[in-house]
Amino acid sequence: MPALPPRLLSEEQHLLSGCLAQDRQAQFRLYQQYKTAMFSSAIRILGDRALAQDALQEAFVDVFQGLSGFRQQSTLGAWIKIIVVRRALLTLRREQRMEVYDQERHPEPLVPWHDNLTGEALDRAIGELPAGYRAVFCLVEVEGYAHSEVAEMLGIAEGTSKSQLYHAKRLLQRKLQHLYQ
Repeated sequence: MPALPPRLLSEEQHLLSGCLAQDRQAQFRLYQQYKTAMFSSAIRILGDRALAQDALQEAFVDVFQGLSGFRQQSTLGAWIKIIVVRRALLTLRREQRMEVYDQERHPEPLVPWHDNLTGEALDRAIGELPAGYRAVFCLVEVEGYAHSEVAEMLGIAEGTSKSQLYHAKRLLQRKLQHLYQ
């Protein structure tokens, strides 16, 4: 892992020290610094703004309660992101929105990706995926987790993770097909 510039390291260390001392202003600054990026991760997994906001709030409670256990083996942001992703997955399970693939329910043709695909169209299509597909797609393709890690986080087999990703991509292609006809 590349070293952080000394100025950034000292700013992060100062913020961390303030949070550990229960300084409410430091906690607020930490939240403000990371809330947007972390909300993006939560909403990609959950597909619902209200649930993502709840998961984000619960995750930051977990962050502040567990901050003394932060071993600084990664950046603070990477550590927070793990907590947010786990909280979003717990919320997804709590909402019982995980859905197993049913080929008869989603018989989709394979459509090639196009170079003029916009991020907005892709975000909208990802948000329309069934929760299980969306979770695996976001964790693997957006967040960069390996299938073995996703399988462990979701409590599924690694092959199920791979299958969910395959079918999520096919369904995304189908959903985006109308843009190119």
